[in-house]
Amino acid sequence: MTSRLKRVVRSDLWVDGIFEERLSRESDIEVRKFSVKGSPEAARQALSTAHVYHISAAKDELPREWFASAELLSICPDLLCVSAGGAGYDTVDVAACTAAGVAVVNQSGGNAVSVAEHTLGLMLGVSRRMLEGDRRLRREVGYAREDVMGHEMAGKTLGLVGIGNIGLRVAALARAFGMQVVAVDPLLTPDEIEQRGARPVSLDQLLAQSDFVSLHCPRDASTLKMMNAKTFAAMKRGAVFISTARGGIHDEAALVQALQSGHLAGAGLDVWDQEPPPLDHPLLAMDNVFATFHVAGVTHEARRNVAAISAEQIVALLAGQRPPRLINPEVWSTFEERRARILG
Repeated sequence: MTSRLKRVVRSDLWVDGIFEERLSRESDIEVRKFSVKGSPEAARQALSTAHVYHISAAKDELPREWFASAELLSICPDLLCVSAGGAGYDTVDVAACTAAGVAVVNQSGGNAVSVAEHTLGLMLGVSRRMLEGDRRLRREVGYAREDVMGHEMAGKTLGLVGIGNIGLRVAALARAFGMQVVAVDPLLTPDEIEQRGARPVSLDQLLAQSDFVSLHCPRDASTLKMMNAKTFAAMKRGAVFISTARGGIHDEAALVQALQSGHLAGAGLDVWDQEPPPLDHPLLAMDNVFATFHVAGVTHEARRNVAAISAEQIVALLAGQRPPRLINPEVWSTFEERRARILG
């Protein structure tokens, strides 16, 4: 009996070639691409036939009309799964997908090593004033080395807000630098946090004790603007704020104030409300802010790993296997019924 052709649709935003190479080994899977700058009608036509929509997780790169919204789902009657091409899924309305019986998967852990390394890089850059030293070296002669003297990280306390795949690796790297690590994570028990290499504390305790506060939590209704004027004020004077999580979890205006007042010594930021941020953003004018453009997980190794995980998860899901990174597990029974009906 010949299997029904299964269609995976994605945009033409960059994806490592291993994604399509892996799917091409399945005789009953076809990949279709649409251009984000091309004909909207052609894109809608491709998506209307999709069984899987492999979607970019970059909210400021993918045009909003191609987000996995209730409106888009309404033109995709056979859609079974939305596969986010990263750990985040800001471009996906999970509730709308669940209501439509559509499974949502991400690729959590696929870029954890890269993001953890980047986190430590931001911490080092700010604490040792590397960026400031680099800039002054290129434009000045005659300043004293002590003018850009920083601090060691050894002996300091790192507070992790979230200790999942990435936070776990950050904790290990920080301990190798001789740091103490504390963490808060509502999804884990105190024993589980200890097993991941950190001392469990409350958020208030973490803010009060930590020399570095680093975010590794998802962006959702419970975390939006979690770091605000009040929580920045609760941090130790002279502490450093780091985020490789998602824009919107920290209030950028409040962070500007905390840095301008001298309460915080610096910040390392890979994520922004708008990506990239405008060139006149006040945080970009500060020498004690190490700024990058959501590149913590953008390495050759991480992109290849995420693409490979994505393809394997899609193959398994279309074969009826429950995926390991299912964001909306409550949809699974409905998904199985729809899969049997649509694919036979």
